[in-house]
Amino acid sequence: MDYMKIGASIRQLRRERALTQKQLADGLHVSHKTVSKWECGQGCPDPALWEGLADLLGADLLKLLQGELSANRPDPGNMAKVRFYVCPVCGNLLTSTGDCGIFCCGRKLEPLSPAAEPEQLNVKVEEMDLDYYISWDHPMQKDHFLRFAAYVQDDRVLLIRLYPEQEPAVRIPASRRDGMLYLYCTRHGLQKHKLKF
Repeated sequence: MDYMKIGASIRQLRRERALTQKQLADGLHVSHKTVSKWECGQGCPDPALWEGLADLLGADLLKLLQGELSANRPDPGNMAKVRFYVCPVCGNLLTSTGDCGIFCCGRKLEPLSPAAEPEQLNVKVEEMDLDYYISWDHPMQKDHFLRFAAYVQDDRVLLIRLYPEQEPAVRIPASRRDGMLYLYCTRHGLQKHKLKF
């Protein structure tokens, strides 16, 4: 462990949260002199304090332990580069539009990759009022269903959560621009379908 790097990270995160050394110390039930020693690289928090320290600083515990707070490249703002993540434990659905570390239930999540050969879902698009009604053929049973549908264009993502025994269909606002429809099957993974209007 590099105490100097860890101390610098603690100091940087504390300042970003607008906390004094005393406020951080009070939250961890240690003295402010202890926090000062950490920040000067003259020691390291006790293992029992790391989780609470990460919570107070709003930091990823692993990155804090490594003393690594490197910034990602700026997000270019292109929503078409969206990435989807699904937690294998709780089923949480998360997204990002750039490089990042996504964690859930104590596990680092990797972005889902669309299947090379998507299922034949017979996707149908109908115009209804001011919406498109998009439906497809897919079972929606408790052990095999589509968990979400996402309609993606370069400037927007419409994310719709789906549930077992629900009709395999969504409504999206009408747009005259093409987009991508992502569907996540609990058995077959992420599917990607081009929609043309």
